[in-house]
Amino acid sequence: MLWGCFAAGGTGALHQIDGIMRKENYVDILKQHLKTSVKKLKLGRKWVFQMDNDPKHTSKVVANGLRITKSRYWSVHHKALISSIGNLCCLWSRCCGMGDFRPRTVWLGHPEKREQRYPRNVINNQKYNFFTFLPGVLFNQFKYFFNLYFLLLACSQFVNELRLGALYTYWVPLGIVLIITILREAVEEIRCYCRDKEVNSQIYSKLSIRGKILCLTPFCISYFPHFCLVLGSCFLRTDQLDGETDWKLRHPVACTQRLKVMPHLMFLGDVLGIFIIRSYVYAEEPNIDIHNFIGTFTREDGDPPVNESLSIENTLWASTVIASGTVVGVVIYTGKELRSVMNTSDPRHKVGLFDLEVNCLTKILFGALVVVSLVMVALQHFAGRWYLQIFRFLLLFSNIVPISLRVNLDMGKMVFSWMIRRDSKIPGTVVRASTIPEQLGRISYLLTDKTGTLTQNEMVFRRLHLGTVAYGMDSMDEVQSHVFSAYTQFNDSTINPCGNTTPIPAATKVRKTISSRVHEAVKAIALVHCVTPAYEANGVTDQAEAEQHYEDTCRVYQAASPDEVSLVQWTESVGLTLVGRDQNSMQLRTPSGQILNFTILQIFPFTYVSKRMGIIVRDESTGEITFYMKGADVVMAGIVQYNDWLEEECGNMAREGLRVLVVSKKSLTEEQYQDFEARYVQAKLSVHDRSLKVATVIESLEMEMELLCLTGVEDQLQADVRPTLEILRNAGIKVWMLTGDKLETATCTAKNAHLVTRNQEIHIFNSVTTRGEAHLELNAFRRKHDCALVISGDSLEVCLKFYEYEFMELACQCPAVVCCRCAPTQKAQIVRLLQERTGKLTCAVGDGGNDVSMIQEADCGVGVEGKEGKQASLAADFSVTQFKHLGRLLMVHGRNSYKRSAGLSQFVIHRSLCISTMQAVFSSVFYFASVPLYQGFLIIGYSTIYTMFPVFSLVLDKDVKSEVAMLYPELYKDLLKGRPLSFKTFLIWVLISIYQGSIIMYGALLLFESEFVHIVAISFTSLILTELLMVALTIQTWHWLMIVAELLSLACYIASLVFLHEFIDVYFIATMSFLWKVTVITLVSCLPLYILKYLRRRFSPPNYSKLTT
Repeated sequence: MLWGCFAAGGTGALHQIDGIMRKENYVDILKQHLKTSVKKLKLGRKWVFQMDNDPKHTSKVVANGLRITKSRYWSVHHKALISSIGNLCCLWSRCCGMGDFRPRTVWLGHPEKREQRYPRNVINNQKYNFFTFLPGVLFNQFKYFFNLYFLLLACSQFVNELRLGALYTYWVPLGIVLIITILREAVEEIRCYCRDKEVNSQIYSKLSIRGKILCLTPFCISYFPHFCLVLGSCFLRTDQLDGETDWKLRHPVACTQRLKVMPHLMFLGDVLGIFIIRSYVYAEEPNIDIHNFIGTFTREDGDPPVNESLSIENTLWASTVIASGTVVGVVIYTGKELRSVMNTSDPRHKVGLFDLEVNCLTKILFGALVVVSLVMVALQHFAGRWYLQIFRFLLLFSNIVPISLRVNLDMGKMVFSWMIRRDSKIPGTVVRASTIPEQLGRISYLLTDKTGTLTQNEMVFRRLHLGTVAYGMDSMDEVQSHVFSAYTQFNDSTINPCGNTTPIPAATKVRKTISSRVHEAVKAIALVHCVTPAYEANGVTDQAEAEQHYEDTCRVYQAASPDEVSLVQWTESVGLTLVGRDQNSMQLRTPSGQILNFTILQIFPFTYVSKRMGIIVRDESTGEITFYMKGADVVMAGIVQYNDWLEEECGNMAREGLRVLVVSKKSLTEEQYQDFEARYVQAKLSVHDRSLKVATVIESLEMEMELLCLTGVEDQLQADVRPTLEILRNAGIKVWMLTGDKLETATCTAKNAHLVTRNQEIHIFNSVTTRGEAHLELNAFRRKHDCALVISGDSLEVCLKFYEYEFMELACQCPAVVCCRCAPTQKAQIVRLLQERTGKLTCAVGDGGNDVSMIQEADCGVGVEGKEGKQASLAADFSVTQFKHLGRLLMVHGRNSYKRSAGLSQFVIHRSLCISTMQAVFSSVFYFASVPLYQGFLIIGYSTIYTMFPVFSLVLDKDVKSEVAMLYPELYKDLLKGRPLSFKTFLIWVLISIYQGSIIMYGALLLFESEFVHIVAISFTSLILTELLMVALTIQTWHWLMIVAELLSLACYIASLVFLHEFIDVYFIATMSFLWKVTVITLVSCLPLYILKYLRRRFSPPNYSKLTT
């Protein structure tokens, strides 16, 4: 879901109403200021006030604030409950139509204007609804040749000339298949509906008086459900939308601030003030761009009217989280108009490659069926009504295309899904699409998100390097002692008896001690950032007291980058703590408790172009002005003074997977700063080439800066990410990382996770904007061999626009690919191109809402339940709790599911071809008559109770143990070529079926004595025993259920002989003649195959045979 709102007032924490307010006075206030009819009702012991004569909008007044009663909103039937003043949120509205997207105007303070209607704000991952379920399921079943053939076959039995037996012999098997399929789909749809309902039923809060206004407090909801215009400053987390966990600052609309029309209501006065002004919001039409927004806010009751431009900085996207502050917002977009929804594709019915291959084989079998039928009629010289004979032979040999194949495969998929869910080594794994588990056994490309999937979203400071000495995690106590001693000496030498500090005279340039160098480095790291400390109540200390006394237990750091937070947290751990900050000043606390005050003179934010950020501060105690800067080594190398260790140490730290920053400083005199400030202000006032002029002025300071230190920060990986990626690589699976994060972050994570091995070269695709630039860069990349590719989303879009085929050809040859700054639609596009260009199966792994399109587009979508919510998990085919579970999911369950499905399908085909071969031999011997060999219950019982359990028990078979499959992922490579189910293996099983069917039928014809029922008894019994022995021949690892299935089937057949006197001579089967004839026929049909199997394993063993021994 996506919300759109503007923040208009209320920038701090939640303020509660002082004292107990009189109910009568509150009614008067609402009438006077909201200009709406208000009714006072009594509900239990609480008073209820109904606004706008609308029972859906009711509110309660209690001792500590405003509450909204539980109600059902008519569009989505969700309960909305306000539990406190801060928990005010939006009820979802109903979509009024499906027209084209257009710009819209949202009116505030205009009761005569018709309220804007919004699309329904719900998520829906279901494939069907109540009305389309049965037609949709039947269509998806009968759109394939396999099921359509059996439907036509069963319908043909209503024609008397074509009927070969009882109707139930054709309709019962088809009905069983359809019932099982419908039940399976119904269970999955119900589960999907319950999951969607759980998300759509999340409780939000809403304040609505002739408009849609939201008031939200931090973490009162999991993710923001609309796209809104914000009316108050706040920090925002967008990890669910673009994969970045940085906190982003959102600015309010200036003309909506300080609207407190009811001072005695404190915060509520700010909220209700927005209803008093006459204004409107103009917003552009909905689009998929998540990085830009164009709109205007016009306040009409001013003199003159105020018109402010709106940008992305004034908005709250849906699927984002308010990380700090309380926000009022105006809803702009909902439902299908949201950016996150527009970047998400509709759920589709995925059909596995294995099912398509089986469908192809059934078409071949149908072709064989037609050929055999035509041959039979041709041998009759097309005598009489030969066209009817063709149809009768088609029905007679219909077992060539086994109807039980589909039901066996569907039941096998259910068993495979159950095994995945019950695996104790991958707890919490959920199978949401039980139709494609065998797809996991043939993955060639795995596309994964970074944030929250490979990493934990937690930055940890790992190393401080000063050039001559480096401090790691095990030596941070030394850094702490240096900082403590530095400030102890500082206090002793600078504080006079009166307690005032005095500036230290400039000393001569001497070699600095390690202690002073460490102190300067830590101080620089504590100052050069954009981190703001915030204080929250913890149950013991309230917010105001915590902020006043800088309580450590109540402090949290807010920043636009997790790297900066980790650096500030590290300086706190070594003794120098950031305790306060506003737009103009910053406060640090020393180990001795002294507060150091700094005035912020200028800030130069980090940009992707400059790759550095700087700050100019004035030390209030000494008056010194210092310019601090930190940035990437590639840009800082030309800014700092010459040294002989920077490049080497940066390379060493980068190879360890650390994100390296270079920290430097430069002291400025008052005259130097005044000169810079004058030039800087003049440059910012320029109309033409403002950015270039500002950059030129800043660069005048960035010369001969003193190199202080290097910092190494690690984005902690998920557990066992490195061995999992190594397993996937050894299994022949190419891993691509698609992330919305920055290029440097993505490259560092790829190195740290060993997605790129140590000896592999990395080619960073330069930024391109034109066709010519893309052509030159592709030529440069073509000359590289065996190197990983790193490319940004903008460059990728240009390459795909002009050189799609060439780029995909080169990218597919790379051992690893990293795509950064990717939009959700780009991720899905890459998946689709890989499928089209390579024809290989893809698997997409992600944990955020920005990964849903990629997950749904891939052949197999895997969602990771993490910090970014459950949206990806709900939309995925498989859901895991950790990335490391992916190895076992593919290597063990994927491999077993595919091999077992291949074996099961081929054996079911063999079972049907055997009896069809016997029918062909029988008809040939008896003058090509279209008379069935087995009728009634024999033909149904053959593929059900007599052979179903042993054949189906093949879903428990395995060639190697799961530990061996994980230890030798190279076994997975054999499956990528599709050898378990290929035309070669299919032809082998066809020949086996023809051989065994012919032996059984000719043997019965040769050995029977007088009556035809003896042929039926001998041949059918030999057929059942042959099938049981063939199952035993096929099994590689016995399971106790397999033995039970074999014995149970044999017992069922023997017991049923008593009731089959209509088809079998019961007295004949009790004679020795029957027994020896059946034994001879069975041995002749099976013994040669056992010998061939032994010889093959002896002289040409499979790959896994050595591992099992």
